[in-house]
Amino acid sequence: MFDNPYSFVIESREGHLLGARIADDGQWRFPAQDSVPEKFKKCIVAYEDRYFYYHLGVNPVAIYGAFQTNRKAGKIVRGGSTLTQQVIRLARKNPERSYSEKLIEMIWSLRLELRCSKDEILNLYATHAPFGGNVVGLEMASYRYFGLDAHQLSWAQAATLAVLPNAPGLIFPGKNQDELRRKRNALLLYLHQSGEIDAMELQLSLQEPLPDKPHQLPEIAQHLLNRLFFRTTAYQVQTTIDFHLQERVNYIVERYFRQYSQNEVHNMAVLVLDVETREVLVYIGNTPTDKAHSKDVDNIRAARSTGSILKPFLFAEMLQEGELLYHALIPDIPTQISGFSPQNNSMSYDGAVPAWKALSRSLNIPSVLMLQQYGVNKFFRNLKNYGISTLNQQPMHYGLSLILGGAETTLWDLCRAYAGYVSIHNCFQENGYYQSDPFCDLNLELGQKTDFGREVSTPPYLSAGAIHQTFEAMREVNRPEHNESWQYFSSSQPIAWKTGTSYGNRDAWAIGCSRKYVVGIWVGNSTGEGRPELTGVSYAGSILFDVFSVLDAVPWFKRPEMDMHVAEVCKKSGYLAGPHCPIGTSWVTKRGLESDVCPYHHLIQLDSTGSYRVHSNCERIDLIQSQVWFTLPPVMEWYYKRKNADYMNLPAFREDCRQSTEQALGFIYPKSGALIYRAKSFDGELQPIVCKVAHRNPDTELFWYLNDRYLGSTQRFHEFPIKATVGKHVITVVDENGNDARCVINVE
Repeated sequence: MFDNPYSFVIESREGHLLGARIADDGQWRFPAQDSVPEKFKKCIVAYEDRYFYYHLGVNPVAIYGAFQTNRKAGKIVRGGSTLTQQVIRLARKNPERSYSEKLIEMIWSLRLELRCSKDEILNLYATHAPFGGNVVGLEMASYRYFGLDAHQLSWAQAATLAVLPNAPGLIFPGKNQDELRRKRNALLLYLHQSGEIDAMELQLSLQEPLPDKPHQLPEIAQHLLNRLFFRTTAYQVQTTIDFHLQERVNYIVERYFRQYSQNEVHNMAVLVLDVETREVLVYIGNTPTDKAHSKDVDNIRAARSTGSILKPFLFAEMLQEGELLYHALIPDIPTQISGFSPQNNSMSYDGAVPAWKALSRSLNIPSVLMLQQYGVNKFFRNLKNYGISTLNQQPMHYGLSLILGGAETTLWDLCRAYAGYVSIHNCFQENGYYQSDPFCDLNLELGQKTDFGREVSTPPYLSAGAIHQTFEAMREVNRPEHNESWQYFSSSQPIAWKTGTSYGNRDAWAIGCSRKYVVGIWVGNSTGEGRPELTGVSYAGSILFDVFSVLDAVPWFKRPEMDMHVAEVCKKSGYLAGPHCPIGTSWVTKRGLESDVCPYHHLIQLDSTGSYRVHSNCERIDLIQSQVWFTLPPVMEWYYKRKNADYMNLPAFREDCRQSTEQALGFIYPKSGALIYRAKSFDGELQPIVCKVAHRNPDTELFWYLNDRYLGSTQRFHEFPIKATVGKHVITVVDENGNDARCVINVE
């Protein structure tokens, strides 16, 4: 019957209106609802057609009365139409009134009565009746004039809306208030006389004010509205959004927007997921900013530089492969790889740092070295498997910078990937098996069933043990201000979380996981403009914990002991214990048992005083004592001992023993004491001095210093360019075993 275009409407999982777009014909016309509210039903029947439930679409008495009135007046002044006839008239686009048109309406009305129930006819009327201006239908009128769902209307409000369709061009809120009040009160009085409302309800209803200024429609999830509008052909979608949670998080975003905009940070996005169902509970694509600051950009779907937010994925994958242990020391030293020189945010170095601490502190250099060991291609392929859809270049295009923000992703994809991690852990812990598709897409429409694939006994991607240890490290990430001592308060919930800050402080990320929820935050400017103070911890992290504060607290992840082993590890280095290590125990992944044995504990020979190293060529065997010593490679040692006061340098060889040892390395160029003139290129730029060293074992890694300042390392081909200023300099080269060579040069 009706071919009118409808407004596009989205509702929360509870049925509350989240937002709507106007229909193509410029009318606010909502799709038909399941039912008509009982109060409006009684009001409209009492006002328009009191015999509605007793006729078959046509009321002969009303028709005869209208005929007599029109005949006496000499023109059509009364229609005598039933509600059914009015529905037909609306369907026929309100043609000009005539007796022939009335006959057509009567015939169509009889057919409609035979086809539809009375409630269905009322619903058609409530959906298509005009309510003044461009407002069509009860549901839209209820929101427009009272800011309420139609089922929440009072008797006075229902009566007001019932009288509006009778003359929408003459009577609408804001004008003709006296006439509107008279009609409404007359209807309320009739309802009282017919026993629908009692005297108290009548008195209270008569005192209710009439609507004045029209209400704005809710804009609780405007960017979700736009997203769904372009991906569905339906006029109405019931989403997975939790209405009250969405409102509370909207308030949090608005509060932070007012604060951050003072530093010219205008945009942010928040996504909250239910891990078990993959349903999106909160979808906020932007702040309540203005058009000048890109208010229409949906930052949940916008691809942005990742910063450090991908580091937990690499950590988990290396644990899974047995290439890393949770407590194992990994290098944190100045590094240069093919011209790429990563730096920690603190611009300092630890020398060696436990793997879990490198993740919790988000150290860049250890992450780059880990990726170099693991392989860019393999890591890239795994990210694609997790659903990171924005990696549209070849792996080598990103290189090692992939782990530091060299690629872009969306908040949607990130939350999906982290939800997959939580899902893998929960499924194995609760059921003892894995699922073949834990990284399935997220749900926005209520009723969609998530397909995690079939049950499998072996992990298709990651094991629960590797994920658990990753979450343990993420739990130790330092929280933002006012949350630093969270572990000392019983009310605080443990959260596995990670932040990221892109180059130039353009993007601030924070992702948090509990057993039930994943929360993702992005903060920045949609234009890509960076701000000096914009970081993941200070900006996105604060919002993350405020959002978690309005979610249900859940217990921490249980250790999946069926997927892990207790292994003997070196207490000092965190590697699997070697024959000379102080032994402790630690939980490791299944393949962690295949990891490397501690390389840092050695058995050395000392003289009888224990002060110098010796060997059988310079000391009697009965006077030699053996001792285990913890020794790091030279560059790691250089920085490590500055932050670890208990580190003991390897004793030097006794003088007579040193003389008998063979020199391991020496300078080929330059020679000590040489005078060096730096050459200039054609454009006048000073060229570096290319130094060359020979070593007894060419495969040994050498570490280069200029005036005790570390420059880098070489392996196999020991040539190194050094940019030295005018003056006297000392070049030092140290090999892995602590052997060194020095060269003093003068530069002019």
